Amino acid sequence: MKVLVDTSVWSLALRRPSNAPLTAEQQAFIHALSELVADGRAALIGPIRQELLSGVKTVSQFEALRQSLTAFDDLALSMGTYDLAAECFNTCRTKGVQGSNTDFLICAAAIQLQLPIFTLDLDFLRYQAHLPITLFSDTKCG
Repeated sequence: MKVLVDTSVWSLALRRPSNAPLTAEQQAFIHALSELVADGRAALIGPIRQELLSGVKTVSQFEALRQSLTAFDDLALSMGTYDLAAECFNTCRTKGVQGSNTDFLICAAAIQLQLPIFTLDLDFLRYQAHLPITLFSDTKCG
């Protein structure tokens, strides 16, 4: 089964400075992502691709990151996915849970495509209390 990998995990693996020290937990997340990629199970959607490429400081870094991401096709999102994202936003908002439009689009895509979400973003735990999403957990990732 494919796993929808969130921006936070891709960023840890692809956007951090190469000389930045990693905690054991961060190493475990990168290892889990590497295994998903090697198995052809890592999934990406356009909004996550956009988040990853946004804010990159130099043109050369942008091009290198864009080149790395060409190995992954974006999963197609339908008009219904965007409608469901708005429903997810509204459901959570009525429960007092705030989030970004992109986060709710990720939730909607995961629901429609029946994929777990691999994330470091703890906001998804709050969404999970009100939405039928599943979070990918690997025992090696804490």
